Amino acid sequence: MNDFNDVRQRFYIHEQPVRGEVVQLEQTLNTILKQRDYPQAIQILLGEMLVATSLLASTMKIDGRISLQIQSSGDLRWAMAECNQDGDLRALAEFNPSEQFNHATDSSTALKSLQGGVLFINIEPTFGERYQGIIPLEHDTLAKCLMQYYDLSAQIPTHIVLATNTQRAGGLLLQLLPRTAEEQQHIDEDLWPRLRMLADTLKAHELTDLDSNEILYRLYHEEELRLPEAEALQFGCTCSRERCENALLQIGEQAVHDTLMEQNPIEMDCQFCNQRYSFTAEQALALFGQRVH
Repeated sequence: MNDFNDVRQRFYIHEQPVRGEVVQLEQTLNTILKQRDYPQAIQILLGEMLVATSLLASTMKIDGRISLQIQSSGDLRWAMAECNQDGDLRALAEFNPSEQFNHATDSSTALKSLQGGVLFINIEPTFGERYQGIIPLEHDTLAKCLMQYYDLSAQIPTHIVLATNTQRAGGLLLQLLPRTAEEQQHIDEDLWPRLRMLADTLKAHELTDLDSNEILYRLYHEEELRLPEAEALQFGCTCSRERCENALLQIGEQAVHDTLMEQNPIEMDCQFCNQRYSFTAEQALALFGQRVH
């Protein structure tokens, strides 16, 4: 096994309408999974969701954030992963304890627990309109569900491979880009099927244990790859005291008064990073222009 940092490595093929990415996570994954006591199947699902979100965020090329969110009425109640333009990642899941979650090798175990489950793809640019895509979870792996989204909604030929264990996660994304009629005459017609076939030869342990350069060399050393500088990925939470203050303002002065009767100071915990924010009566009421005597 090679040591690697949490990275996203883009790649292109010289003069061909194909782009791709390899994402690998270790420290970020472990930081997130240690926040809560997740069974193995949920750990693996969150690992795949984190990698997938990192891959999709790079293709969107926006300032803002993208998130994947699963909702269902089954034992897996919901799960989400989020990535912003700086490569900050976070994830969380809620589930009912179930014996089926204790053993898993890929996301299929968690997805089988869904009842009427759907996958939301949320794109939230810093400026501009938000977008939400909705995908019924009709396939047995997260990768297949995401490829269905690209086939039906984005209509960009896309191939995704995901792998996770409870320590490391990795993923590969390939996309065939739109091209003009003139460009079509100069491309290698066998390239896309060849790239997909080679991607499917990847074993799960290779995606998680080998570094990105080794993966790309093993798969595509006969292609003219172009590799920009790798991008760092890391755990990052968007919680802040200011956001907590805004939440108190939104629930209103009377609700804050009522809460202080039962809980003083008011304690607000971030479920993503376990950061705790505390507001005394004086601090909470000062948000509404009041002073405590």
